[in-house]
Amino acid sequence: MISASVEHYLKAIYDLGEEGPVVSLSALAEELSISVVSANEMVKKLVRRELITYEPYKGVALTTEGRVQALTVTRRHRLWERFLADVLGLGWDQVHAEACRLEHETSALVEEHLARFLGRPKTCPHGYPVPTPEGEITHEVTFPLSDLEPGQRAIVVRVREVPEILQYLGELKVKPETEVKVESVAPFEGPLTVQVGGSRHVFGRRLASQIRVRLL
Repeated sequence: MISASVEHYLKAIYDLGEEGPVVSLSALAEELSISVVSANEMVKKLVRRELITYEPYKGVALTTEGRVQALTVTRRHRLWERFLADVLGLGWDQVHAEACRLEHETSALVEEHLARFLGRPKTCPHGYPVPTPEGEITHEVTFPLSDLEPGQRAIVVRVREVPEILQYLGELKVKPETEVKVESVAPFEGPLTVQVGGSRHVFGRRLASQIRVRLL
């Protein structure tokens, strides 16, 4: 039986691992808002259970079994996000925290009925793919908006699940499937001027890096 605490760690490692195969202890601790010492203690337990591997001075990675467990809780999390947004009408900046509470108490039976009720959605409200019941997941090739050059057009695929970012971008109507065009890029790592519909907005590099897009 996998506890909610273990699921929480495995999901965090999986989420961070989307950026690279190995996750540092410091990054894991920051993601979970805990100390590196606390993260290290749990890592030792997960290694003994063969859910992750750990290389000193490098970091942690999910084993095959750890990845299966992580994808299970990720699927439930993203289904709940979709339910909370589409059915209950919560803002897309609110659903992540609420789904974190629900994901650990969801049985396979409820998961299946939830998916069927929602029409088996492919993504969560933030654009991240929903794993299949078999633990399969497909990641679209994307680029950070911050990498685009003047004149390039793109479709927003997903946005980092940070409430403040989601709230701000929601006000600007920058969501998955929104078309954007980079009009100009200031030199020396300066901000981007981006056209969204009939409006123009200036995005700092840090914000633009949290928006993943596919080129048109």
